[in-house]
Amino acid sequence: MMNDGDVKKIVVAISGASGAVYGIRLLEILRDLNLESHLIISKAAQLTIIHETNYSIQQVKDIANYCYSASDIGAKIASGSFRIGGMIIAPCSMKTLATIACGIEDNLISRTASVILKERKKLVLMVRETPFHTGHIENMLKVSSYGGIISPPVPAFYSLPKSLDDIVNHSVARVLDIFDIDSNLIKRWDGNIIN
Repeated sequence: MMNDGDVKKIVVAISGASGAVYGIRLLEILRDLNLESHLIISKAAQLTIIHETNYSIQQVKDIANYCYSASDIGAKIASGSFRIGGMIIAPCSMKTLATIACGIEDNLISRTASVILKERKKLVLMVRETPFHTGHIENMLKVSSYGGIISPPVPAFYSLPKSLDDIVNHSVARVLDIFDIDSNLIKRWDGNIIN
């Protein structure tokens, strides 16, 4: 069970899949809620951020409380003794998924994910690829069997989103729900048909 000190610290990793905006938006929400964020950006994610968003790499880093190089295997977040609430990889590339599924700790993202799993903390992967081939599905099953949570950014339309921001907000708010963090960004289904 997490105590208040742990839940306020979340690792956010941005890997190279399309959808860097999910990781960026998570960082913004955590900042706005005064929760501590620890950021890792993969080399491929740096390219995606530049291509898909209006943010510079430095602007993304400035949103986080702490930022680490993906090659810094010795960072404090890679240790089981570092008290933290969990980790979200947003987006999670199929390469990153595969390294976690196979226990390959070749960078700080996969090493930290492995530590999160061994410490029985929450690891959420916002996997971004479609369609999936059998290897992708098997890797998701492996990570799920280790205790990880597979949460692709799949939009819900019952809230009648008006913009891409609404769709992004819904996906990241649902991921934060896994950590019992209420962002107050989404209209929750109340069982009534919306007319």
